Amino acid sequence: MSARNYSLIILLLCVNILNAQDLVKTRKILDTLTSKTMWGRGYTNNGLTSAANYIVNEFKAYGLTPLDGESYKQEFLFSVNTFPNHMSVAINSKSLSPGKDFVVLPESKGQVVSANLKQTDSNTYVDASTKVVVVLKDKLTWSVAQKPEEYTGIAVLKTEVQGKLEKAEINISNTHLKDFAASNIYGSIKGTTKPDSLIVFTAHYDHLGGMGKDTYFPGANDNGSGITLLLQLAAHYAKNPQRYSMVFICFAAEEAGLLGSKYFTENPPLPLSHIRFLINTDMVGTGDTGITVVNATEHPKEFALLNQINNKNRWLPKINSRGKAANSDHYYFTEKGVPAFFIYTTGGIAAYHDIYDKAVTLPLTKFAELFKLIVAFNTELTK
Repeated sequence: MSARNYSLIILLLCVNILNAQDLVKTRKILDTLTSKTMWGRGYTNNGLTSAANYIVNEFKAYGLTPLDGESYKQEFLFSVNTFPNHMSVAINSKSLSPGKDFVVLPESKGQVVSANLKQTDSNTYVDASTKVVVVLKDKLTWSVAQKPEEYTGIAVLKTEVQGKLEKAEINISNTHLKDFAASNIYGSIKGTTKPDSLIVFTAHYDHLGGMGKDTYFPGANDNGSGITLLLQLAAHYAKNPQRYSMVFICFAAEEAGLLGSKYFTENPPLPLSHIRFLINTDMVGTGDTGITVVNATEHPKEFALLNQINNKNRWLPKINSRGKAANSDHYYFTEKGVPAFFIYTTGGIAAYHDIYDKAVTLPLTKFAELFKLIVAFNTELTK
């Protein structure tokens, strides 16, 4: 074996080891973000604050600088309806398991009540006197509401009940937090030659939190995956500073209505006009069939560049184009005239806004390839 060939083999082995180490770090971050300690990165059990502090510590470890020179946190207040306590639901005397068999409609008020149900359509049952609504669903998904309404709603998995629904025994309490304190987290790496020109990476770190005392929603794909990718990019660029400054923003309250990114764009700690391009990642833990790029039609030149790089390297099976949409944290930047893509992966698992969106079942099919694509895209973009 020649010395040249031997050196090449050693180099390839080192690359493989580095890739393996990166994957271990990726899994560690994702496991942490989806752990019981983070409690769904929501509004009970200190979940959102725990996640925010974790991200701040990662930024500090990488050597990122606070955007305002003082704090990694941009605090703001908003209203949210929560369910922090024990809950129970029985339909026709059958006890149901929270998260698995039923979810509480997020705008529900709490009450302890026995409801006599009357069918109003094929999937809906109502007791007008107690203001109880029961809806049958093929799949359970949960969300966040900012305030309670004057009724209690329960979504029940169809397979868990038999025949006509007649009786519902409900024991649920809610707490309306009118001034819940949250924080956007941000940091930057100063550019070497054009520090005032910015490439911005964003992802929301909040999820749905807990529903009751014993049930939480891990949020591995949504959006533990996006935050994990952002943190890996931050670690990479901290070791490899670029000509432009690299800015990393983790938003809170996306699930409550894009509230964190809205607040940021209304109170920007940096000139939005200095942003050359923004990449928002949300739900990037699969990729079997490729990725979709929101705002692709708004920025055809950059979308063509993304495809050109991918066609050369064959990292992803397909890059789908999508137009403008208000479906993640890029939106308010777009409205302010900031050029931005929102990227999400396609194919793979069906878990979404449920208790099954777990780190252990998230395949990260094209995670490494997407990382490479974004790095290569930014290299070309900032030449």
